[in-house]
Amino acid sequence: MSGRRDWLAGLYAAGVTPASFVPDASVGRASERDEAPGAEIELVEDAELAVHPVAPGPPPAGVAFLDGIQQWKVIGYDGVLPIAVAYVAAAVRRRGPDRRPHTVDWEERELVIAPPAALRPDRRAAIEALGLEVVPPAEGTAAQPGQLLEALRREVHRARLSLEKALGERALDRLGGGEWLVVDGQLSVSALLARHPRALGVIKSHGAQFLEGRHLERALTIPASHRTSVFRVRGGHGRTAVDSWYLRLWPWEGNDLHYGLLRIEARPSVDAAAVSGWLAGERTPLAAPDARFDRLLYPIHDVENYLRSRAPRDLLASPASRLPRTGT
Repeated sequence: MSGRRDWLAGLYAAGVTPASFVPDASVGRASERDEAPGAEIELVEDAELAVHPVAPGPPPAGVAFLDGIQQWKVIGYDGVLPIAVAYVAAAVRRRGPDRRPHTVDWEERELVIAPPAALRPDRRAAIEALGLEVVPPAEGTAAQPGQLLEALRREVHRARLSLEKALGERALDRLGGGEWLVVDGQLSVSALLARHPRALGVIKSHGAQFLEGRHLERALTIPASHRTSVFRVRGGHGRTAVDSWYLRLWPWEGNDLHYGLLRIEARPSVDAAAVSGWLAGERTPLAAPDARFDRLLYPIHDVENYLRSRAPRDLLASPASRLPRTGT
């Protein structure tokens, strides 16, 4: 973010209290919580939720993978109102018959997120002069600092999701015959993605469950290289209906119920058996040293590495940044 240092100096000179707070990255983005209140579930394969073995299969000749990243940092407080800078980016990398991925699309955005009361006209003008977007939290956000920080995080996520959706929809126009698009996250947030016959969403966290009782227990305890029956998900924040199923990449025993567990989204009537066969093969090579390697498909890991290599370094946490100043 070129020129930010001069703007920050002016901001602090105008009475904003300096801060350097990088939120805990382990909290994750909102979409990774898989929230879909109000969703209705219908089994479309088997009368009862069943467990099916997954037979390995070759991947399509061409597959594109989409993912995004987000970074943000509180840089000051106007009274108790936090002001944050943020960076979001997304990319699509395609793997062809030669098995080598290359970038076909990418985009980035740099934002300043703050309550309107913290950005007087002179401050806003200085920010916009640098070419940075100014984004206020959603209306009705409470004025408590902790609640405002959560509101800022949601705005960062919303910006990232918007970018990923735009790139995903553009990627559909580039798909050749028989090529697929694999999206890290839900397909159901975009009608175009959810209705495409060769688009897949891969969800690797399970903050909300779509199943209950014995069906939930069966889904969370499927063995490695197995999948559940397909069920249809309708509704939930107006999302487009999709077919979905759980797929286990690695054994969970001795680890955690969610270890190696993915939920897949696809257009209704997609061949879940065939898709699961080649998706399971994308678990290798391991996406190490990422802590999510058990659920992170390697090509998605590749997209994240590509994006991180181009991201600004000044929004990353410093190990010593929050140590108290002792004067020695």
